[in-house]
Amino acid sequence: MSNDEFPTAQPAVVTCGLPYANGDLHIGHLRGYIGADAFSRALETLGQETAYVCGSDMHGTPVAVNAEQEGVDPEDFALDWHEQYEETFPQFNVEFDNYGHTHDETNTELTQEIVRTLDDEGYIYEKEIQVAYDPEADQYLPDRYVEGTCPYCGEKARGDECDEGCQRHLEPGEVEDPTSTITGNPAEYRERTHKFFEVSEFADFLTEFLDGLEGTSNARNQPRQWIEDGLQDWCITRDMDWGIEYPTADGEDESDLVLYVWVDAPIEYIASTKQYSERVGTDEFDWEQVWKGDGEIMHVIGRDIIQHHTIFWPAMLEGAGYNKPRGIAATGFITINGKGLSTSRNRAIWAKEYLEEGFHPDLLRYYLTTTGGLQQDVDFSWDAFQEKVNGELVGTVGNFWYRSLLFAYRNYEGTPDADVSEEVRERIEGAIGDTRESVNDYDLRGIGQAATQLAQFGNEYIQRNEPWKLDAESEEATQVIRDCVQIAKAVGVLLEPIAPDKAQRLWEQLGEDGAVADAHLEDALEAPPQNFDEPGELFGKIEDDRVEELNEKLEERVAAAAGDEEDESAADAETESDDTAADESGGMADTDDLEPLAEERIGFEDFQELDIRVGRIESAEGIEGADDLARLEVDIGFETRQIVAGIKQLHDLEELPGEKCVMLANMEKAELFGVESNGMILAAGEEADLLTTHGDAEVGEKIR
Repeated sequence: MSNDEFPTAQPAVVTCGLPYANGDLHIGHLRGYIGADAFSRALETLGQETAYVCGSDMHGTPVAVNAEQEGVDPEDFALDWHEQYEETFPQFNVEFDNYGHTHDETNTELTQEIVRTLDDEGYIYEKEIQVAYDPEADQYLPDRYVEGTCPYCGEKARGDECDEGCQRHLEPGEVEDPTSTITGNPAEYRERTHKFFEVSEFADFLTEFLDGLEGTSNARNQPRQWIEDGLQDWCITRDMDWGIEYPTADGEDESDLVLYVWVDAPIEYIASTKQYSERVGTDEFDWEQVWKGDGEIMHVIGRDIIQHHTIFWPAMLEGAGYNKPRGIAATGFITINGKGLSTSRNRAIWAKEYLEEGFHPDLLRYYLTTTGGLQQDVDFSWDAFQEKVNGELVGTVGNFWYRSLLFAYRNYEGTPDADVSEEVRERIEGAIGDTRESVNDYDLRGIGQAATQLAQFGNEYIQRNEPWKLDAESEEATQVIRDCVQIAKAVGVLLEPIAPDKAQRLWEQLGEDGAVADAHLEDALEAPPQNFDEPGELFGKIEDDRVEELNEKLEERVAAAAGDEEDESAADAETESDDTAADESGGMADTDDLEPLAEERIGFEDFQELDIRVGRIESAEGIEGADDLARLEVDIGFETRQIVAGIKQLHDLEELPGEKCVMLANMEKAELFGVESNGMILAAGEEADLLTTHGDAEVGEKIR
């Protein structure tokens, strides 16, 4: 791999975290697959040779548990979901170059080969460990067959992960107070011999790996704490029948142990790439150049599997002699109407539901990729969806496309005979540069904004020049419409990664040959065809009554959950009351050390003049020569601001990226140590305790 700016001379592979083959897809899943698809397409517009691969995760206890509940064979169960995913992804214009699954022959052989190599290199050893056992069911309990308490944070945890608390990966035997999910009875720990991968040997390598890793800051920064705390070796076998059997040195299998799902799942990235090469030929795409050579590897994953991809996976690759990822981008979570997405409570927008409502897939692609940065949480509501579609796609992009092409068709039957003006050429070149920079920054929102903002410029340009008031034969009118047709084509090229089908339809309306997906950024400045037919409108407005109908459907689905939430809230309140009663201070602060309250009051109108926004810290670094000052990049939704803050000695700056903060946006600009500060983040006390939000307020939301 390299850290050269894209495009590079080496082939690239883009992957997305494998979906467990055990349930319906929803927009929380789709955010990652659409995001990775858009990034892969964007790389190709730069001229980067790219393959987008993925596959279904067939193994692991979630699949085994659900198959057992339905009384079917886990392979049949998983294959059924795998086939559904193969049908669903293309319906959202997610086009994998190869989509396999972890139970196929290619992945099985590669997995066992890599494990043998790790064993031969001395990175695997045997160890007696405590494994949960259900006496009533008379069986050992792997992963999801166990629930209990996280030993690190005390929250409820599954056998392999503290999913409701600190998000740590948990090894067998770590969960406290284990309970069997099979019988609901307490489990007991018994000794059992298992295989371990010596991840602890890779601490120095992983530190260096993270130093050079591209992608999102959360993927780079979260793992550092785990390394500093001391890496734990990973148990890579499980007491199950379902999975890839552990290979012995002579090639025979041990029938009583299977490999942990997080061994074979990421190896599917390699297997899927290999299958793609076998299908198209190594002259077209060479999988070994990527995975065993110097190719570029980028993973788009969910935030909950950062540890697996930044610790376990690169250590496996290094130990087995494979190439390592260049970039890892971890997405934030999806909320629904400000509340956590919950499949068990049906608080979700399901993939099938979205399609059945008749919405075009590119509308959702645009919403999910341009609402917030890649690593930020995104809230979905039908109202926000309507606002974004009507405002940006219909009102800006679609409006410009249609009015420009229609005027050109009616007056010139296509592209007017003139050269593009210098002003418009420079503006298109700027948008191309913004797109190129956004791709290299793994910034999907920036890619979408470059196209939308160019369309906005087009609207302003045509409105400013008012060609409908001019003689169509005049040089001035010809110039304006020639410019607008070029802008329309450029917007289509730039928007293709985000909205590929709509961009293709525009391409065809312009009379262009082939596929817009094959166009490169420079083609945005190539002259459109001289003649094209009458265009049609590419986006339709979402009406208010439609949104009301959708909201009612969603409310009906989640109404049943309201009672459960009230019960939980009551339980939480009861717990808080008990905690307060046990606190001798009654939870009140000692006022002797506090600054006195200001006696002078301000009016509500004065307060309203303060533009206080929710922000998210994207980067933080100390300012050279200043003992206390740090330079922060803070995303406030509309833009990213540079802020100077006196927190250098009070915070670990490496831990700040990804954290929400509260910022005064209309603070006068200031210059400190030669660095401009455009706003002020708010903090409490001498220790500069950064103010943040308790719930899921969106970045850029105003504080009132």
